[in-house]
Amino acid sequence: MSYELIALSMFGAMMVMLLTGQRVFAAIGFVASGAALLLYGAGAIEMPFSQVFKLFNWFPMLTLPLFIYMGYVLSESGIAEDLYRMLHVWFGRLRGGLAIGTILLMVIISAMNGLSVAGMAIGATIALPEMLRRGYDKVMITGVVQGGSSLGILIPPSVVLVLYGMIARQPVGQLWLAGVFPGLLMAGVFVLYIMVRCRLNPALAPTVKDEDLNMPMLEKLRLLRAGIVPFLIFFFMTGLFVFGFTSLVESSAVGATAATIAAAVKGRLNWPMLIETSRKTLAISAMFMWLILAALAFGAVFDGLGAARALENLFLDRLNLEPWMVLTIMMATFIVLGIFLDDTAMLVIVAPLYIPLVRLLGYDLIWFGVLYTITCQIAYITPPFGYNLFLMRAMAPKEITLVDIYRSIWPFVIMMIACILLVAIFPGIALWLPNYVYGK
Repeated sequence: MSYELIALSMFGAMMVMLLTGQRVFAAIGFVASGAALLLYGAGAIEMPFSQVFKLFNWFPMLTLPLFIYMGYVLSESGIAEDLYRMLHVWFGRLRGGLAIGTILLMVIISAMNGLSVAGMAIGATIALPEMLRRGYDKVMITGVVQGGSSLGILIPPSVVLVLYGMIARQPVGQLWLAGVFPGLLMAGVFVLYIMVRCRLNPALAPTVKDEDLNMPMLEKLRLLRAGIVPFLIFFFMTGLFVFGFTSLVESSAVGATAATIAAAVKGRLNWPMLIETSRKTLAISAMFMWLILAALAFGAVFDGLGAARALENLFLDRLNLEPWMVLTIMMATFIVLGIFLDDTAMLVIVAPLYIPLVRLLGYDLIWFGVLYTITCQIAYITPPFGYNLFLMRAMAPKEITLVDIYRSIWPFVIMMIACILLVAIFPGIALWLPNYVYGK
């Protein structure tokens, strides 16, 4: 059997295992271990141990639990609720104002957390019931929460971009800066969509009643204090790192410490909150570790078979494809893989294959990291098996059905595809800021 056929068999076996309903890390790890034993014999038993030490030598991995902890502290301590109250008051009189405020809330949460899960949880539990109570169209606002929550893996401090930087050996600071303008562009497109659609069909988003918003201007100004804490956390965490005052690990520690202090100052730091936050942080961090370990083992065997060289030979020599065609195929495979895998597993599996090919084609790996991340966002919310779709179903109120969730997401998928095309055609959208800051 040729190496190409072995690699194809491994990939096919992994997809079949995932369809059986097994946990993702178990499916990937089983195929990797089985293939290694069949190909290399008993000596392959050392492979998982070598990957464990490789994983533990990645110092940026220390940032993951700290970023995750920070996001849950902000959520559990009620800081996100204060933010939504502020946005509710200041945008309530605008047609579709609560939906616009929800997008802005997601941008702020993304700038403090770096994961889509936290944005989804806050949007589904805080913003969604409030908008339903005020008569907003349930299909539209379900799409707003899902689309807005996906910004968490693009706007810094994106955990996905940290993982990409580790695997692609690219500076995380440049990747974070490269995600700023595409993330804000996408948020701006979402806001514009809400404004236009609500103006064309006012019944979708009634304005908030006057009695809910009538308060002295001084009280409204006091509500703006809710935005000070997120700004300070973002500045001390991301700003100090980007300008070279702290390392990546130190930056994550600064963010976690700042979030804890903010919760304490607000009088919301207590043992039940800390226990719940620690439990959720441990669960998510362990999931990431197992996924990365299994995917590293799979990638080691897959790459050892020469799969990356086989792809180069197939696309560039046999099929004689243009570079943009190869890039389009890679983006399409990310969306297909996103049906079965989360972004971490998908990245660690395909990165050893695609990153050398992207470099060979002459594309910038920082720019490609942004394209990959936006594609992950699309994969997360694309029916029938997008990860965020089922997460939304689990968190949303009972009146929102799975059919509503599927219907709600298509306008946002189309807008994300448009943003991918813009970033692909105009790379400066992603690359201008990191090039300016780092003097390239």
